[in-house]
Amino acid sequence: MTRRPTDAEFAAIAQGYDPDPARSLSLRSDAYTEAAWHRIDRQAIMARSWQWLCHAEKLRDPGDFVTADIAGQPVVVIRGRDGILRGFYNVCRHRAHMLLTGEGNTTRMLCPYHAWVYRLDGRLARAPHTEHLEDFDAGSICLEPVQAEEFCGFVFVNLDADAPPLARQAGDLETEIRHWAPDIETLTHGHRLTYDIRANWKTVVDNFLECYHCPTAHRDFCTLIEMDTYKVTTHGIWSSHMAEAGNSPNSAYDVSNATVRTHAVWWLWPNTCLMRYPGRSSMIVMNVLPVAEDRTFETYDFFLETPEPDATERDAIRYLDEVLQAEDIALCETVQKGMASPAFTQGRIVADPDGSGLSEHAMHHFHGLVLDAYAQAARA
Repeated sequence: MTRRPTDAEFAAIAQGYDPDPARSLSLRSDAYTEAAWHRIDRQAIMARSWQWLCHAEKLRDPGDFVTADIAGQPVVVIRGRDGILRGFYNVCRHRAHMLLTGEGNTTRMLCPYHAWVYRLDGRLARAPHTEHLEDFDAGSICLEPVQAEEFCGFVFVNLDADAPPLARQAGDLETEIRHWAPDIETLTHGHRLTYDIRANWKTVVDNFLECYHCPTAHRDFCTLIEMDTYKVTTHGIWSSHMAEAGNSPNSAYDVSNATVRTHAVWWLWPNTCLMRYPGRSSMIVMNVLPVAEDRTFETYDFFLETPEPDATERDAIRYLDEVLQAEDIALCETVQKGMASPAFTQGRIVADPDGSGLSEHAMHHFHGLVLDAYAQAARA
C-alpha cells in the first residue's frame, strides 16, 4: 500500500507554484528525485488515469486480446463474442496466476496453473474437480474488471473503477484529432522504438511539452517546421502543439513530397503523446512509463498507411531515433542529475502570453495537474 502524502508534505511540494504561469516556479525537484513521490505518482496518477494500450486494430474481432502492465498491475483487454470490449485484471480468481500473455486471439481464457476456464466476458466457465466443494458457486465467479475504452482509434484502460469516461474527460480532443487525422482508424502499426531513460518520467514529459529549448538543442527540428507558426494551447487534461512544415529544404528529413503539411501534436494527461509529423498520413504514439524515481521506459509506436514504412518514413524514423531522441534523452538525463543536486530546487517558468512554442506554459499546465493529483491523494 502506498502511503498518502501528509498535508505538510503536499504544502512543501506545492510551494512556489502559482496558477498564473507568468508568476510561477516549476515543480520542486523532490518530486523528480525522491522514491516516495515516485510511489505516489504510480498510485495517485498512473493507477487513476487513462493509460494508452494499443491501436484498435489489435482488438477488432471477437477473441482478440492484448495484455499489459498498468501501474504495476497485470491487465488484459479482450473483445467478447457480443462485440463488447472488456478489460480485466489478468489474474485467475483461484490462485492468482496470470491467464494470458502477449496478444492474439482466443476462444477462452484458460489458466495455465490449474486449468480454470473463463469465458470472454470474464465469467468462470469451468473449474476442474470442484463438484464436491461445499458452498462453491462457479456461476458467481468472474474476473475483476478494469475500465477499457476506445478513443480516437486507440484503446485506453483505467484501473480506477470510478473514473469518468476518457471521452468525457478529454472534451474536444477527439474532435480536434479527427479533424487533422480523419483516417486514424485505418492506420496500421509499422514500427516501434524503445528507450530506457535515466530520468524521472516527469522530466521526460516536461521536455516534451516545451520547445523553448528547440532553437538551442534541436536545430534540425527548427528547419523541419516553421517556428514562427508554432502554437501551444492548453485544455483540461490535454494540450495541442501545432506548426506548419517548413517551406524550404531542411536538415531533418525530406518533406518535399509530403501530403501532410502540419506538425500536429497532442499531449494527453498524464503520459501519452499523439504526434502527426509532416509526410504521409500517420500517427506516432509516445508512451512514457515510470520505472523508478530516476528511470523511465519510453515507446514510440508508428501507425502508417501501410505496414512497411516508405522511404521518407524510414528517413523520418531514423531522424527521430538517431537525432531528435538522442538529443532529448541526453537533455533529460542531464537535467535529472541536476535535479538531484543541492544547487537546484525549482526554476522560473518562462511563459509567453501569446502561447508560442518558445514557452513553458504547457509544462506549467502539466505541473498543475500533477499537484492536483497530489492534493487528491493527500485528501484520500
